[in-house]
Formats: sequence, C-alpha cells, structure tokens
Amino acid sequence: MLKLDDKAPSFRLPSDEGKDVALKDFQGRRVLLFFFPKANTSG
Repeated sequence: MLKLDDKAPSFRLPSDEGKDVALKDFQGRRVLLFFFPKANTSG
C-alpha cells in the first residue's frame, strides 16, 4: 500500500485508446491516475 508522497512503482497499462502507456513516459511531471471498477458500470 502506498502512502502519501510515496513514489509509485514502475508500471505499463493500456490507455483508453488501446496504446500502452508507462509511468516513465511522464517522468518529471505530475500524474493523476483515475481507476474505476468496470463491473456493474456502463464503462
């Protein structure tokens, strides 16, 4: 579990456009990740 101000571990995920995006692609910039559960939603 990350705590406030912890650095996120390296990861790679598909974007909503189907392209892979890695955390390192945003090095030196602030990043906000938004997760939502897909089950029981229209997404």
